[in-house]
Amino acid sequence: MRLARLEYRLYEEGGDLPLLYYYEDIEREETALRFACDYLVKDGKVYEKTSCAVEAGCYVIYVKPAEDERPMPWGKPALEGHRGMCMELREYRDTGDDYRLVHTFRFLDTLDAMLHLQANYLYVDGQEWYRSSAEIDEERETFVYYAVMT
Repeated sequence: MRLARLEYRLYEEGGDLPLLYYYEDIEREETALRFACDYLVKDGKVYEKTSCAVEAGCYVIYVKPAEDERPMPWGKPALEGHRGMCMELREYRDTGDDYRLVHTFRFLDTLDAMLHLQANYLYVDGQEWYRSSAEIDEERETFVYYAVMT
């Protein structure tokens, strides 16, 4: 297992790209999962990814404040004694203040989590769901896959 540094930098047109957050010795697999996310929820704020970069000895995710987004008041998913990662499938709607929880996935394997997070379609209970976006919600320690029913 190789560890690396991951930075989140604030993207400002023509700006200095200030450092917002950093993680020393993060697994590359987790960095890849974060690269796949469109949004970051941290410290009561929502950030939208603008791009990612690989620099010498460091991975970087550039973000900007998400204008029309806010952290959702959902509680942390119950892991029921499970280890590993959690990903919620939530029904995305243009209108409304809440996104219905459809299913909670639990992964022991990072690659399995990556494949689900990057998939354009997921199937749950015979229903097809098309990906709208994905986020890492650090406050709730989970990934969220937003999708519309097809």
